[in-house]
Amino acid sequence: MVWLFEKLLIQKKDTNPGANRDFFMHNMNEKIAIQGIKGSFHHQVVLEYFSETKEVEECLSFEEVVASLITNTASQAVMALENSIAGSIIPNYALIDKHNLQIVGEHYLDIHQNLMALPGQTLADIQEIHSHPMALLQCMEFLKKYPQIKLVEDKDTAETARRIHQNQLKGIAAIASKGAARMYELTILAPEIQTVNNNMTRFVIVTKQASEVNESQINKASLKFELDHKRGSLAAVLNVMSDCRLNLTKIQSLPIIETPWKYSFFVDVTFEQYQDFQKAKSVISIMAEHLKILGVYESKFNR
Repeated sequence: MVWLFEKLLIQKKDTNPGANRDFFMHNMNEKIAIQGIKGSFHHQVVLEYFSETKEVEECLSFEEVVASLITNTASQAVMALENSIAGSIIPNYALIDKHNLQIVGEHYLDIHQNLMALPGQTLADIQEIHSHPMALLQCMEFLKKYPQIKLVEDKDTAETARRIHQNQLKGIAAIASKGAARMYELTILAPEIQTVNNNMTRFVIVTKQASEVNESQINKASLKFELDHKRGSLAAVLNVMSDCRLNLTKIQSLPIIETPWKYSFFVDVTFEQYQDFQKAKSVISIMAEHLKILGVYESKFNR
């Protein structure tokens, strides 16, 4: 950040104050907002997805992540959407929809959960295990072996590890990544404690506004629509997708709060030709209510 303020001081005599403000905002909002802190799985996605080093904006809730985009504190954000064991993170679908965010990419991360504590501690010393609710859920078979240990839900895996290190908390363990153990100098008491070894989470990269896309590289889209409560209405839309050579990879329903027993559908589709998606979109926009494109992007994941 020192170089940035030096640059601003050099420009101090500029007669156009807006130029300095624009320069400052351009450089400030290159941050990537993440849920959690450095050492978290969201931070790991930033390191793997972006080819260059990016500064992160640490947020302890997904609501804070969204706020950082809206206020231009960050230009992009990483949000987990679903886990192969625990399922969909439904509130995040609602956040993306409510704030009209755009999905511009995705990244799949193998999740390896590890039990860690201060050096010198053993499992026999542990009275409480703190971690994010999703991490606890993913490790429940292991945790059932120790019914005497209290499970405490926390906001973030890595933040829990950092707090144990900073406050030298004995008798408390965290569930987090090996990277968090290294970063916060904790000892791993039990490695790879997730219930299913093939444990994967899908993260999406979101922005405030859609950017120009290269149609030759785009092979996936996320969309949302509503349907009348009529027999076969959903089947008809799915048939259109099939006829237009779209492959349905995800469908998630969410209740419309203002209208009891009516639902919105969040759908992910893949395709080989962008024109096939455009054709399907045109037809579905006639059949469905409030069709909304949440993002078109390139997916490199092969199921």
